[in-house]
Amino acid sequence: MAWRSHGKNHRDLVDQLKSHGIIKSPSVYNAMLAVDRSDYCHTREAYKDNPQPIGSNVTISAPHMHAHALETLAAHLQPGSRALDVGSGSGYLTTCMAIMVGDAGRVVGIDHIKDLVDLSKSNTARSHGHLLNSDRLQYVVGDGRKGYSAGAPYDCIHVGAAAPTLPQPLVDQLANGGRLVCPVGPSGAIQDFIQLDKDQNGAISKKKLMGVVYVPLTDKFRQV
Repeated sequence: MAWRSHGKNHRDLVDQLKSHGIIKSPSVYNAMLAVDRSDYCHTREAYKDNPQPIGSNVTISAPHMHAHALETLAAHLQPGSRALDVGSGSGYLTTCMAIMVGDAGRVVGIDHIKDLVDLSKSNTARSHGHLLNSDRLQYVVGDGRKGYSAGAPYDCIHVGAAAPTLPQPLVDQLANGGRLVCPVGPSGAIQDFIQLDKDQNGAISKKKLMGVVYVPLTDKFRQV
């Protein structure tokens, strides 16, 4: 039922995602309900189930993709977990992740465009400034393809743009027992939404979840 979960308002959008079976767990439902998409998507179609522009040639993903990502990572977004959101954009998914990990958790959102990092901070401060003030949520400017080693290792990593191949620094910064999701494939074509798991001994397994089309994970000079 992807692309059919349009809402009249924020609650209706989240309820549509749940009724269509995209949101399955209470933790994801509560997190998405707590973070109003219109605070992070400043268009008239914030509650439509499709990507929307946020500036700098970047989009905020469709709500059903945010829900899919959170559901895939939910077991690794438990209270006390550490998470990294690569290509954090306007900050919507990053804020949802920060809510899911609770007071003892830590989430880092990284983007290579300072204007977007400033935007994400401003967006989050609208209703969830306590997450920033407590350092439970941190936004940083940097090349997300290299991860953010200062906060590693991470129990989960979400990549919100398509990489030609899985960036090895992200795999290296994933904790044993952790999970990474990342679109992989060429720009402008169908990509594979890949789930990578690292077991407690550090062994890697991968599987394709679905076909997707994401903006490319690139450097800031090609982005803007």
